[in-house]
Amino acid sequence: MNPATDRMLTRIKDVYLYILDRGIVTTENVVEEFGITSRTAQRDLNVLEYNELITSPARGKWTTTKKKVKLPS
Repeated sequence: MNPATDRMLTRIKDVYLYILDRGIVTTENVVEEFGITSRTAQRDLNVLEYNELITSPARGKWTTTKKKVKLPS
């Protein structure tokens, strides 16, 4: 895997764990926490939503779903 793809996958995993830990977060929370642009945050959140790992209960807010995920120990 090329380094850019590896960085993106690592960041997306970290975003998921951040949301899992916090419960409900806003897109702006993700932007500030990870020091990324709003567009990058939205792309990462869309990947997680597409894979049914997060859902949006209200516009701009995100929370995890009940889908089982193997987390690293």
